[in-house]
Amino acid sequence: MTERKKLQLRDPSDAAEAPAIKKKGRGWEISEKRLDNLHEQARKMRRHASEAHKALAERFSEADLGRHTFKKFAVVGSAIVDFNCHTLGMAIVIDEEGEDEKLARRRDKSLESVGVKVMHLKAADILENMDEVLARITAGMRLRIADKGEARRRHDAENPRQSRPRYDRDGNGPPRGGRSDRGDRGDRR
Repeated sequence: MTERKKLQLRDPSDAAEAPAIKKKGRGWEISEKRLDNLHEQARKMRRHASEAHKALAERFSEADLGRHTFKKFAVVGSAIVDFNCHTLGMAIVIDEEGEDEKLARRRDKSLESVGVKVMHLKAADILENMDEVLARITAGMRLRIADKGEARRRHDAENPRQSRPRYDRDGNGPPRGGRSDRGDRGDRR
């Protein structure tokens, strides 16, 4: 009889870099079947959320965060995070008792390699000090907004032609190539 192979996790220190992004599985190197399984698992997690998760979700639903919204149990790449704000590139993970730290480190490393900042909150803190937790989340959001603004300014400075519109609202700008602009190219009928 042959020996059965066992599924084992690689040591996170072995892989110095996070996996590269591919054009498969909505931008990540994930099969469609695996992605469907992740979405199904996220649905199950939404149905059976912890008390800390329910309390934080309720506060998010009451809060006016402007254009920023946090989606519950979101699939981001090959990870499921407790809350994700796509516009900010920010994920919130609630640390429950008995979670595997190696998996958490690997997930965080993978998310941060593509620009998603991960904020960890303890479940006990959410249940006991909700106002302090919300202040911490708000500070993290402000930091992400500042980071995004700085990245946009840096991009605009490095790529000046991409940052300015070709035409202003009144239509001023270079000729648009209409019928009156044919000039010496001849009359095309």
